[in-house]
Amino acid sequence: MSIDKALLQQAGGELLASQRVLIISHIHPDGDAIGSLLGLGLALETLGKDVTMVLADGIPGSFRYLNGSSRVVSHLDGTYDMICVVDCSDRERTGNVLPAETVIDLNIDHHATNLNFARLNLVDTQAAAAAEIVIDILRHIAVQFSPAVVEALLTGLVTDTIGFRTSSTTPKTLRLAADLMEAGGDLSKIYRLSLITRSYEAARLWGAGLTNIQREGGLTWTTLTREDRQAVNYPGRDDADLINVLSSVDGIDIALIFIEQSNGNVKVSWRAQPGFDVSQVALSFGGGGHAAASGAEISGSLQQVRDRVLEATRPLLNHQNLASEQS
Repeated sequence: MSIDKALLQQAGGELLASQRVLIISHIHPDGDAIGSLLGLGLALETLGKDVTMVLADGIPGSFRYLNGSSRVVSHLDGTYDMICVVDCSDRERTGNVLPAETVIDLNIDHHATNLNFARLNLVDTQAAAAAEIVIDILRHIAVQFSPAVVEALLTGLVTDTIGFRTSSTTPKTLRLAADLMEAGGDLSKIYRLSLITRSYEAARLWGAGLTNIQREGGLTWTTLTREDRQAVNYPGRDDADLINVLSSVDGIDIALIFIEQSNGNVKVSWRAQPGFDVSQVALSFGGGGHAAASGAEISGSLQQVRDRVLEATRPLLNHQNLASEQS
Protein backbone atom coordinates (compact mmCIF):
# COMPACT_ATOMS: atom_id res chain seq x y z
CA MET A 1 0.00 0.00 0.00
CA SER A 2 1.45 3.37 -1.03
CA ILE A 3 0.73 6.77 0.50
CA ASP A 4 -2.32 8.75 -0.50
CA LYS A 5 -1.13 12.09 -1.97
CA ALA A 6 -3.88 14.05 -0.23
CA LEU A 7 -2.80 12.56 3.10
CA LEU A 8 0.81 13.48 2.41
CA GLN A 9 -0.27 17.04 1.64
CA GLN A 10 -2.32 17.25 4.84
CA ALA A 11 0.54 15.91 6.98
CA GLY A 12 2.99 18.34 5.41
CA GLY A 13 0.63 21.25 5.95
CA GLU A 14 0.13 20.42 9.62
CA LEU A 15 3.86 20.09 10.20
CA LEU A 16 4.39 23.51 8.66
CA ALA A 17 1.63 25.00 10.80
CA SER A 18 2.97 23.52 14.07
CA GLN A 19 5.53 25.26 16.25
CA ARG A 20 6.29 22.68 18.96
CA VAL A 21 6.75 19.19 17.49
CA LEU A 22 7.40 15.94 19.36
CA ILE A 23 8.94 13.01 17.45
CA ILE A 24 9.20 9.51 18.93
CA SER A 25 10.35 6.11 17.67
CA HIS A 26 10.47 2.58 19.03
CA ILE A 27 12.28 0.84 21.87
CA HIS A 28 15.54 -0.94 20.98
CA PRO A 29 15.94 1.58 18.13
CA ASP A 30 17.65 0.51 14.92
CA GLY A 31 19.26 2.66 12.24
CA ASP A 32 16.01 3.44 10.46
CA ALA A 33 14.25 4.48 13.67
CA ILE A 34 17.16 6.75 14.61
CA GLY A 35 17.77 8.06 11.10
CA SER A 36 14.10 8.85 10.51
CA LEU A 37 13.75 10.52 13.91
CA LEU A 38 16.84 12.70 13.44
CA GLY A 39 16.18 13.36 9.76
CA LEU A 40 12.67 14.65 10.38
CA GLY A 41 13.53 16.47 13.61
CA LEU A 42 16.65 18.27 12.41
CA ALA A 43 14.97 19.23 9.13
CA LEU A 44 12.01 20.78 10.96
CA GLU A 45 14.43 22.73 13.14
CA THR A 46 15.82 24.42 10.03
CA LEU A 47 12.30 25.82 9.57
CA GLY A 48 12.41 27.34 13.04
CA LYS A 49 10.35 24.65 14.76
CA ASP A 50 10.86 23.77 18.43
CA VAL A 51 11.47 20.01 18.16
CA THR A 52 11.79 17.39 20.89
CA MET A 53 13.14 13.98 19.82
CA VAL A 54 12.51 11.07 22.20
CA LEU A 55 13.72 7.47 22.36
CA ALA A 56 12.81 5.51 25.49
CA ASP A 57 16.08 3.53 25.28
CA GLY A 58 18.26 6.36 23.98
CA ILE A 59 20.66 6.01 21.05
CA PRO A 60 23.01 3.00 21.00
CA GLY A 61 26.70 3.77 20.92
CA SER A 62 27.01 2.42 17.37
CA PHE A 63 24.87 5.31 16.05
CA ARG A 64 26.32 8.18 18.05
CA TYR A 65 28.37 9.18 15.03
CA LEU A 66 25.21 10.86 13.75
CA ASN A 67 25.15 14.62 14.18
CA GLY A 68 22.31 15.60 16.49
CA SER A 69 22.29 12.29 18.37
CA SER A 70 23.11 14.09 21.63
CA ARG A 71 19.86 16.02 21.23
CA VAL A 72 17.72 12.89 21.66
CA VAL A 73 16.20 12.55 25.14
CA SER A 74 14.31 9.76 26.92
CA HIS A 75 11.39 11.75 28.32
CA LEU A 76 8.82 14.38 27.38
CA ASP A 77 9.12 18.07 28.17
CA GLY A 78 5.98 20.20 28.12
CA THR A 79 3.17 20.28 25.60
CA TYR A 80 3.23 20.00 21.82
CA ASP A 81 1.28 21.19 18.79
CA MET A 82 1.96 17.96 16.92
CA ILE A 83 3.05 14.49 18.02
CA CYS A 84 4.71 12.23 15.44
CA VAL A 85 5.75 8.58 15.73
CA VAL A 86 8.18 7.18 13.16
CA ASP A 87 9.02 3.57 12.24
CA CYS A 88 6.54 2.04 14.72
CA SER A 89 3.82 -0.45 13.87
CA ASP A 90 1.89 0.31 17.08
CA ARG A 91 2.05 2.87 19.86
CA GLU A 92 3.18 0.35 22.50
CA ARG A 93 6.46 0.04 20.62
CA THR A 94 7.34 3.55 21.80
CA GLY A 95 7.93 2.11 25.25
CA ASN A 96 4.95 3.85 26.82
CA VAL A 97 6.66 7.23 26.60
CA LEU A 98 3.23 8.79 26.06
CA PRO A 99 0.30 8.68 28.49
CA ALA A 100 -2.35 6.25 27.24
CA GLU A 101 -4.88 9.00 26.53
CA THR A 102 -2.50 11.03 24.32
CA VAL A 103 -3.62 11.45 20.73
CA ILE A 104 -0.83 10.79 18.23
CA ASP A 105 -1.19 13.12 15.28
CA LEU A 106 1.10 11.53 12.70
CA ASN A 107 2.23 7.93 12.18
CA ILE A 108 5.07 7.53 9.63
CA ASP A 109 5.83 3.88 8.96
CA HIS A 110 6.41 1.11 6.43
CA HIS A 111 5.52 -2.07 8.34
CA ALA A 112 2.76 -4.30 6.96
CA THR A 113 1.62 -4.95 10.55
CA ASN A 114 1.00 -1.25 11.27
CA LEU A 115 -2.20 -0.72 13.27
CA ASN A 116 -2.94 2.82 11.93
CA PHE A 117 -3.00 4.15 15.47
CA ALA A 118 -2.71 7.89 14.74
CA ARG A 119 -4.99 10.61 13.49
CA LEU A 120 -2.98 10.71 10.25
CA ASN A 121 -1.35 7.47 9.10
CA LEU A 122 1.37 7.81 6.47
CA VAL A 123 2.03 4.10 6.03
CA ASP A 124 3.73 2.90 2.86
CA THR A 125 4.37 -0.85 2.98
CA GLN A 126 6.20 -0.63 -0.34
CA ALA A 127 8.89 1.59 1.20
CA ALA A 128 12.12 -0.19 2.15
CA ALA A 129 12.56 2.09 5.17
CA ALA A 130 10.63 4.70 7.11
CA ALA A 131 13.36 7.10 5.99
CA GLU A 132 11.93 6.89 2.45
CA ILE A 133 8.62 8.30 3.67
CA VAL A 134 10.36 11.02 5.69
CA ILE A 135 12.18 12.07 2.52
CA ASP A 136 8.84 12.24 0.69
CA ILE A 137 7.40 14.51 3.40
CA LEU A 138 10.43 16.79 3.55
CA ARG A 139 10.49 17.16 -0.22
CA HIS A 140 6.78 17.93 -0.21
CA ILE A 141 7.28 20.84 2.22
CA ALA A 142 10.43 21.93 0.35
CA VAL A 143 12.92 21.64 3.22
CA GLN A 144 16.62 22.13 2.49
CA PHE A 145 18.53 18.99 3.49
CA SER A 146 21.41 19.95 5.80
CA PRO A 147 24.46 17.64 6.04
CA ALA A 148 23.11 16.22 9.32
CA VAL A 149 19.71 15.47 7.75
CA VAL A 150 21.36 13.81 4.74
CA GLU A 151 23.53 11.65 6.99
CA ALA A 152 20.60 10.56 9.17
CA LEU A 153 18.30 9.65 6.28
CA LEU A 154 21.02 7.79 4.39
CA THR A 155 21.70 5.81 7.57
CA GLY A 156 18.02 4.85 7.66
CA LEU A 157 18.10 3.59 4.08
CA VAL A 158 21.40 1.72 4.45
CA THR A 159 20.58 -0.05 7.71
CA ASP A 160 17.01 -1.18 7.02
CA THR A 161 18.07 -2.69 3.69
CA ILE A 162 21.28 -4.13 5.20
CA GLY A 163 23.29 -2.27 2.61
CA PHE A 164 20.63 -2.51 -0.15
CA ARG A 165 20.60 -6.32 0.08
CA THR A 166 17.02 -6.99 1.20
CA SER A 167 14.20 -7.92 -1.17
CA SER A 168 12.41 -4.74 -0.09
CA THR A 169 15.02 -2.59 -1.86
CA THR A 170 13.47 -0.92 -4.89
CA PRO A 171 14.71 1.34 -7.68
CA LYS A 172 13.21 4.23 -5.69
CA THR A 173 15.33 3.27 -2.68
CA LEU A 174 18.49 3.37 -4.78
CA ARG A 175 17.51 6.66 -6.45
CA LEU A 176 16.91 8.26 -3.05
CA ALA A 177 20.28 7.00 -1.82
CA ALA A 178 21.94 8.45 -4.92
CA ASP A 179 20.18 11.78 -4.32
CA LEU A 180 21.46 11.84 -0.74
CA MET A 181 24.97 11.04 -1.93
CA GLU A 182 24.79 13.91 -4.42
CA ALA A 183 23.72 16.11 -1.50
CA GLY A 184 26.95 15.19 0.31
CA GLY A 185 26.13 11.90 2.01
CA ASP A 186 29.20 9.70 2.56
CA LEU A 187 27.85 6.23 1.73
CA SER A 188 31.08 4.35 2.43
CA LYS A 189 31.42 5.96 5.87
CA ILE A 190 27.82 5.26 6.82
CA TYR A 191 28.02 1.67 5.53
CA ARG A 192 31.18 1.06 7.53
CA LEU A 193 30.01 2.66 10.78
CA SER A 194 26.46 1.31 10.77
CA LEU A 195 26.89 -2.19 9.34
CA ILE A 196 30.50 -3.30 9.70
CA THR A 197 32.21 -1.67 12.68
CA ARG A 198 31.60 -3.44 16.01
CA SER A 199 32.91 -2.74 19.48
CA TYR A 200 35.15 -5.28 21.19
CA GLU A 201 32.31 -5.96 23.65
CA ALA A 202 29.86 -6.61 20.81
CA ALA A 203 32.28 -9.08 19.20
CA ARG A 204 32.54 -10.96 22.48
CA LEU A 205 28.74 -10.98 22.78
CA TRP A 206 28.58 -12.58 19.33
CA GLY A 207 30.91 -15.27 20.68
CA ALA A 208 28.51 -16.06 23.52
CA GLY A 209 25.55 -16.20 21.15
CA LEU A 210 27.30 -18.36 18.56
CA THR A 211 28.35 -20.80 21.29
CA ASN A 212 24.65 -21.36 22.07
CA ILE A 213 23.45 -21.71 18.46
CA GLN A 214 21.06 -24.58 17.71
CA ARG A 215 19.53 -25.92 14.51
CA GLU A 216 16.42 -27.88 13.63
CA GLY A 217 16.11 -28.41 9.89
CA GLY A 218 15.68 -25.00 8.27
CA LEU A 219 15.29 -23.29 11.65
CA THR A 220 18.13 -21.94 13.77
CA TRP A 221 18.19 -19.96 17.00
CA THR A 222 20.31 -18.85 19.89
CA THR A 223 19.88 -17.13 23.26
CA LEU A 224 21.61 -14.29 25.08
CA THR A 225 21.16 -14.00 28.82
CA ARG A 226 21.69 -10.97 31.04
CA GLU A 227 24.75 -12.80 32.40
CA ASP A 228 26.13 -13.10 28.85
CA ARG A 229 25.97 -9.32 28.43
CA GLN A 230 27.44 -8.68 31.87
CA ALA A 231 30.29 -11.14 31.31
CA VAL A 232 31.52 -9.25 28.23
CA ASN A 233 30.59 -5.80 29.59
CA TYR A 234 28.19 -5.14 26.71
CA PRO A 235 26.23 -1.96 27.56
CA GLY A 236 23.14 -2.52 25.39
CA ARG A 237 20.04 -4.67 25.78
CA ASP A 238 20.11 -5.90 22.17
CA ASP A 239 21.96 -8.59 20.21
CA ALA A 240 24.52 -6.32 18.50
CA ASP A 241 22.99 -7.44 15.16
CA LEU A 242 23.94 -11.07 15.72
CA ILE A 243 20.60 -12.03 14.15
CA ASN A 244 21.94 -11.04 10.73
CA VAL A 245 24.81 -13.49 11.19
CA LEU A 246 22.40 -16.31 12.06
CA SER A 247 20.27 -15.59 9.02
CA SER A 248 23.33 -15.92 6.76
CA VAL A 249 23.88 -19.59 7.65
CA ASP A 250 23.56 -21.77 4.56
CA GLY A 251 20.37 -23.84 4.43
CA ILE A 252 18.55 -21.78 7.06
CA ASP A 253 15.06 -20.49 6.23
CA ILE A 254 14.19 -18.83 9.55
CA ALA A 255 16.57 -17.56 12.25
CA LEU A 256 15.63 -16.38 15.73
CA ILE A 257 17.43 -14.83 18.64
CA PHE A 258 16.14 -14.55 22.20
CA ILE A 259 17.60 -11.77 24.37
CA GLU A 260 16.77 -11.81 28.07
CA GLN A 261 15.83 -8.38 29.45
CA SER A 262 16.10 -7.05 33.00
CA ASN A 263 12.35 -6.37 33.28
CA GLY A 264 11.25 -10.01 33.09
CA ASN A 265 10.70 -9.88 29.33
CA VAL A 266 12.54 -11.46 26.41
CA LYS A 267 13.26 -9.58 23.18
CA VAL A 268 12.77 -11.84 20.17
CA SER A 269 13.97 -11.19 16.62
CA TRP A 270 12.98 -13.20 13.55
CA ARG A 271 14.69 -13.22 10.14
CA ALA A 272 13.35 -15.19 7.19
CA GLN A 273 14.32 -16.04 3.65
CA PRO A 274 12.05 -15.01 0.73
CA GLY A 275 8.87 -17.08 0.68
CA PHE A 276 8.44 -17.05 4.46
CA ASP A 277 6.39 -14.49 6.41
CA VAL A 278 7.29 -14.20 10.11
CA SER A 279 5.40 -10.93 10.68
CA GLN A 280 2.14 -12.60 11.68
CA VAL A 281 3.88 -14.79 14.25
CA ALA A 282 5.49 -11.67 15.72
CA LEU A 283 2.11 -9.91 15.68
CA SER A 284 0.54 -12.78 17.63
CA PHE A 285 3.05 -12.08 20.41
CA GLY A 286 2.32 -8.35 20.45
CA GLY A 287 5.14 -7.42 18.07
CA GLY A 288 5.27 -6.77 14.36
CA GLY A 289 7.48 -5.99 11.40
CA HIS A 290 7.97 -7.33 7.90
CA ALA A 291 7.64 -10.71 6.25
CA ALA A 292 11.42 -11.16 6.35
CA ALA A 293 12.27 -9.32 9.58
CA SER A 294 10.12 -8.94 12.68
CA GLY A 295 10.41 -8.61 16.42
CA ALA A 296 8.54 -8.68 19.71
CA GLU A 297 9.17 -8.25 23.42
CA ILE A 298 7.43 -11.04 25.32
CA SER A 299 6.81 -11.49 29.04
CA GLY A 300 8.19 -14.67 30.61
CA SER A 301 11.40 -16.51 31.36
CA LEU A 302 13.96 -17.09 28.63
CA GLN A 303 13.13 -20.80 28.40
CA GLN A 304 9.35 -20.24 28.45
CA VAL A 305 9.46 -17.62 25.70
CA ARG A 306 11.88 -19.62 23.60
CA ASP A 307 9.67 -22.72 23.75
CA ARG A 308 6.47 -20.79 22.98
CA VAL A 309 7.98 -18.89 20.06
CA LEU A 310 9.63 -21.94 18.52
CA GLU A 311 6.33 -23.82 18.75
CA ALA A 312 4.54 -20.95 16.98
CA THR A 313 7.26 -20.60 14.31
CA ARG A 314 7.73 -24.25 13.32
CA PRO A 315 4.41 -24.45 11.40
CA LEU A 316 5.72 -21.86 8.93
CA LEU A 317 8.43 -24.28 7.86
CA ASN A 318 6.06 -27.25 7.82
CA HIS A 319 3.54 -25.35 5.70
CA GLN A 320 6.22 -24.29 3.21
CA ASN A 321 7.59 -27.83 2.98
CA LEU A 322 4.09 -29.20 2.36
CA ALA A 323 3.47 -26.62 -0.36
CA SER A 324 6.77 -27.54 -2.03
CA GLU A 325 5.88 -31.23 -2.02
CA GLN A 326 2.48 -30.54 -3.62
CA SER A 327 3.84 -28.29 -6.37
